[in-house]
Amino acid sequence: MCVFHGCLFPTIYSIPNPPPSSGHQCNSLPLAGRAGQLASFKANTLAAAWTGVQRQEVVCKRLDDNSIVQNNYCDPDSKPPENQRACNTEPCPPEWFIGDWLECSKTCDGGMRTRAVLCIRKIGPSEEETLDYSGCLTHRPIEKEPCNNQSCPPQWVALDWSECTPKCGPGFKHRIVLCKSSDLSKTFPAAQCPEESKPPVRIRCSLGRCPPPRWVTGDWGQCSAQCGLGQQMRTVQCLSYTGQASGDCPETVRPPSMQQCESKCDSTPISNTEECKDVNKVAYCPLVLKFKFCSRAYFRQMCCKTCQGH
Repeated sequence: MCVFHGCLFPTIYSIPNPPPSSGHQCNSLPLAGRAGQLASFKANTLAAAWTGVQRQEVVCKRLDDNSIVQNNYCDPDSKPPENQRACNTEPCPPEWFIGDWLECSKTCDGGMRTRAVLCIRKIGPSEEETLDYSGCLTHRPIEKEPCNNQSCPPQWVALDWSECTPKCGPGFKHRIVLCKSSDLSKTFPAAQCPEESKPPVRIRCSLGRCPPPRWVTGDWGQCSAQCGLGQQMRTVQCLSYTGQASGDCPETVRPPSMQQCESKCDSTPISNTEECKDVNKVAYCPLVLKFKFCSRAYFRQMCCKTCQGH
């Protein structure tokens, strides 16, 4: 048998027993009157590229039953040399090298795993070369295959956060969290997803300090006098940035809610008493008379009927 770098080729050789040497006897063997040497080939490995070596092993055997005994029972001078010759000189055929499978690309819902597949040929004891796939004549092993085809369990999917509300000061952001299938095509009841891994649906936020409350004024109203000096009013409110009423506005900067006004008087004289009347039907005409303001042109014109005769 010849062995060369992993390729095994059965080879059997035999040679006849050599003739016994004349006049020599192995008298040291009591059960065998004489002993001789029998040469036979025995396989061994060698280091030269492409070839192995067959070496001839010489053993000492009993002549009566052909069993092997220790060499000291035979005459050392008659021992033939241990010859050798080359064997299996043809190159070893290429073969597939198959690596281990790598980890699956997905843990569920079907992934792929791969491995290295090479066509190699040995060219020495520790040397080999890589060939094209066509160099190996046997069927090429697969390099990838499906794995982990089981369905993934439902999972939480969080949508985008809303804007922070309110627009200033401490507030909150909100978002929607759904229990979805792994391919996001189906929505399941929340109970089918693990509650302990559910993402938060609300977080604290702040857009900075809110502006302080401020005084807000309305438009001025109509002048109270249709002729001459009068007064006009407007609303003044302390409002927060959201428009809610507040009491935190400083009084020192409160705008006035009333101011003096003047209306242009009609210079056409009153022709007769029938046209003399109180222009403004307001409560202060009796006060004009009481406090003797009828002597003043403005009040006399506004309260003509009341001031008539005074």
